[in-house]
Amino acid sequence: MKIFVDPSAVFLHRDFVDFRKATNGLAALVEDDLNRDAYTGALFVFCNNTKDKLQILY
Repeated sequence: MKIFVDPSAVFLHRDFVDFRKATNGLAALVEDDLNRDAYTGALFVFCNNTKDKLQILY
């Protein structure tokens, strides 16, 4: 796990996400909904339904 990262870009997903999705589910969501490649070194930020927790894909 890297603590300090220098991402090339940061993308925020506006809709809430089911946090039971694992890494592969979030990567599929990035490629389908955001039309981005999940393996470029960018940071993708997701929130839950109550918007009090974040999940980050790097």
